[in-house]
Amino acid sequence: MLLTTIALFGLAFSLDLLVGEPPNALHPVAWFGRLVGALDRKWAATERGQRLAGVGIAVFAPLCPAIAAGGAVVLAGALSPLAGAVVAGLVLFLTTSLRSLLELTRAVVDATAAPATAASAVETDGSGSEPDVDLEAARERVRGLVGRDTSTLSAAEIRSAAVESAGENLADGLVATLVPFALLAPLSLPAAAAAAAWVKGVNTLDSMLGYPAKPHGTASARLDDLVMWLPARLAAVTIAVAGADPLALGRAREWARDPPSPNSGWPMATLACVLSVRLRKAGVYDLNPEADLPTVADGERAVTVVGRAAVVGVLLAVLLAAAVIAISPPLEGTQPVPTGPTAGVGAALGAEAAGLADVLAASMATLPGLEVMPA
Repeated sequence: MLLTTIALFGLAFSLDLLVGEPPNALHPVAWFGRLVGALDRKWAATERGQRLAGVGIAVFAPLCPAIAAGGAVVLAGALSPLAGAVVAGLVLFLTTSLRSLLELTRAVVDATAAPATAASAVETDGSGSEPDVDLEAARERVRGLVGRDTSTLSAAEIRSAAVESAGENLADGLVATLVPFALLAPLSLPAAAAAAAWVKGVNTLDSMLGYPAKPHGTASARLDDLVMWLPARLAAVTIAVAGADPLALGRAREWARDPPSPNSGWPMATLACVLSVRLRKAGVYDLNPEADLPTVADGERAVTVVGRAAVVGVLLAVLLAAAVIAISPPLEGTQPVPTGPTAGVGAALGAEAAGLADVLAASMATLPGLEVMPA
């Protein structure tokens, strides 16, 4: 089953790097988002009633994508073990996002490059002050990454927002679904697909409902805090490893708890320390405040580090899957007998694992920002 799991990682991330995210009309996460939009309304006359309704939303809404994903793998596996495995890989592909994150981050950084070049003869004061140059394109693009008001952000503050989001979304958009999939895939592909879809559902609920002004989203926000506790810290580890700066984790502890979220500060603060930059959301948090806000070069390095951290995350997932197999040996004196809808998948896909790994490695070359980072 380890070869099967590795092959599915290769399938999912090759699709992400080569194809990218499907359009919203064809994306199951967008379909779930429309369901959440329908649930985002007044359910009761009192705040307490709204919160109680929100508990029901948090409990039952994520089960919809989980049941759909797990059921799809079961049905496909009933037709063919290989088909079941491919559907599980597609679920992982649809519940993770790397290429779009890095491309959008790079686009935001590039949109600030012109004003940064125009300001090359002017020293900034570390607060992000730069000449008044038209930044509307950059402000518009960064809205795809952050929810804050971007209308008055300077070029350096826009880059800060983009870098912060790259670090945070490494945890939300990759590690959070990759880890449960890796832990369950060696045991049950339907369960692995269901777990990945469930986590994605929880993340989507939080992103759409988890605001103080929406009492019916309180339970979803608390559930997301619980679900993301481990992925956020693992994402911070991958960033430190990718940046060849393991001590950044220790330095990041000073600011990791400054953001309101108990989790997002870990990957953001670690990335700030790896890059030696300041990341700030005015009036909310200020990470590594003694450094300067990111330059264009810092933003480009951030894309490189996050891309490498994703690779580290995949390798970590392989190790987790191997650990699950190691601690789940067959009964003594017996031979493991494949059963269920995924029986024989290892034999069917094992021979393809090396080829898929080669495709993944080759497709990495197309990813923005994965060139060799200068010392």
